[in-house]
Amino acid sequence: MMDHRWTAIVSLLALLMYFWMSLKVARTRGKSGIEPPAMTGDPLLERAIRVQSNTLEWLPIFLVSLWLFAIYWNERVAAGLGVVWIIGRLVYSAGYMADPAKRSTGFLIQLLASAVLLLGALGRIAWSLATGEN
Repeated sequence: MMDHRWTAIVSLLALLMYFWMSLKVARTRGKSGIEPPAMTGDPLLERAIRVQSNTLEWLPIFLVSLWLFAIYWNERVAAGLGVVWIIGRLVYSAGYMADPAKRSTGFLIQLLASAVLLLGALGRIAWSLATGEN
C-alpha cells in the first residue's frame, strides 16, 4: 500500500500549489475590487487568473504522466521530476506576476519535466507491450 508514497506526496503538493494559486486569485480580486464574474480590468488580476488557468491546463498532463512513470519506471525518479515540475510552476507564477515576458524560464522547466514523464511513461509502456514484459 505504501509503494507510491513519494508520488502521492508530490501529487498532493501539486494540488496544494494549485489551491494556493486559487487563493491568490481571490486575494487579488479583493485588492482590485473586481467582483465575479468579471475577469478583466486589473492587469494583476488578469495575470493571477492566467497563472491559475495555465496551471490547471497542465495538471492533467502532469498528474497522469507522473503516476504512469512511477508505476512503469521508477517511483523516486517520478517524484523527483514532480518536484521539478512544481518548482517550474512556481518560477512561472513569480515571473508571470512580475511581467508576462518573464514567464518563459518557469514554463520551460515544467515543460521539460512533463515531457520526460509523459514520453518516459509512454516509451516504457510501448516497450513492455512490444516485448511482452509485465
